[in-house]
Parts: sequence; C-alpha cells; structure tokens
Amino acid sequence: MDDYLKLGHMELIPENEIDVPASSSFYLPHHPVPNKNGDKFRVVFDGSAKSSSGISLNNKIMVGPQLQTDLTALLLRFRMHKIAITADLEKMYRQITLHDSDFQRIVWRNSPFEPIQDFRLTRIAYGTASAPYLAIKCLQQLALNQSNNFPLASKAALKDFYVDDLMSGANSLSEALELQNQLTQMVSSAGLVLRKWASNCSKLLNSIDSDMRLSNTSLNIDNDDTVKTLGILWHPASDVFYFKISPLYFEEDITFYNC
Repeated sequence: MDDYLKLGHMELIPENEIDVPASSSFYLPHHPVPNKNGDKFRVVFDGSAKSSSGISLNNKIMVGPQLQTDLTALLLRFRMHKIAITADLEKMYRQITLHDSDFQRIVWRNSPFEPIQDFRLTRIAYGTASAPYLAIKCLQQLALNQSNNFPLASKAALKDFYVDDLMSGANSLSEALELQNQLTQMVSSAGLVLRKWASNCSKLLNSIDSDMRLSNTSLNIDNDDTVKTLGILWHPASDVFYFKISPLYFEEDITFYNC
C-alpha cells in the first residue's frame, strides 16, 4: 500500500471530503495475494462485494464489450514467426487514471496502533468488472493514435496482446529489432513500460538491457529456462511449448475386464 501512495495510485481523502452522499461514493474491500514465492504481494479489490444496500460496484458499472484477441488465433500467429518475442506491460491497470475515483474508496492503516484512514484509488482497480475493457481500450487507442509514428508497434499492439501479455515476432532480425524498439517507444509515450522480454533469438535479447529481460542466462539449447505466458510454458532456446499435466489416479487397476 505504501507503493500505491508513493506512485500516486491512491490518495488520502481530505477530511472535508469524506462525508458525501452514499450514492456518490463506494468503499471496496481488499486483500493481499502473494506470488508463488511468497515474497511479494498483489492487492486485489473486491468489486463484487455488496454494500449495505445489497448492491455491489460491479452491479452498477458498465463492463464494456469484449476486446481481447482470440486466444487460439494469437497462439497460432505466434508460432508462425521465425523470431518470436514475448513481454508484458508492467502494472498495466495501475498506469491508467480514472475520473470517478470516489467510487473506488478504501480504508487502510499501516499498523493496528494507527487510526483507520480513508483513501481513494486513482487508477483502475484489479477486481472491478470494467478493468479489462478499460485497460485494453486504452492500449488499442494508443496504437491507433500512434500508427503513423510506430506502424509496426501499432499493428502488434492491436493483434498480438492478450490484456498485458505480448506474444509477437518477426521473420528477420532487422524487423524484430525495429519491432522491439517501436513497441518500447510507443508504450513509453503513454507512461507504460514493457518488461520481461524473452525471445528465441539471442541477438535480439543482447540488444535489450539485462534488467528488462526475463532472464539473464545465455540462450542455448541446454538452458532450461521457460517462459510462462497465457498459461503455457514456452522454452525459448528450443522454441517449443510445454504442457504440464497432473497424473491420473484410479481407485483400482485398469485391466481388460474392467475398462
């Protein structure tokens, strides 16, 4: 939560603005979700939690049309590139400013010994029904606005993103380098950052700052580093997808007579 305050993604509500009509504000419950290592947390806001009126914020806000790229088409296009590229947008939701922020109020205190304070989120909140639409629409509008300045990046942003995950590529090193450069500049113009770059091309990776790459290890066929994107494990060194399947257990042995 200190990170939210430091980055300006939430703000303390002045005392003279706290008391407003119930119809003009909404308080969101929130809880932490740890990553798989348990050393970092992501805050999730419950937009479906109902207030004393029996109505939730998600009941009232417009969700918007589905803008996500078809997942099957995205994966098939990704496999057609000679040079494959993946990356993700850092804190995508939290880079987009909202107007009606009083409908995303929260209460918080750093310790049980401090008084509870009222805050309001100034960015898209993970857990609200309209969040995916708003984030994707902003990225697509950016691509349309910058189509003349960054034609390769604009095309990729419109068809090769699944929310904040990029799965794109090119058929030559020069095109791949230009695509990566255009994408970086285009999203940077809107205050966004593409990070965790991965590729099956070592020359492309070497052109990217090490702190912006997913892995600093060398790209060779013996490298076991995999990239998890859209729920699929991709091994860039061999350019192969891996699928983890849980073993099947049966209560009795399968034989010719009982199968």
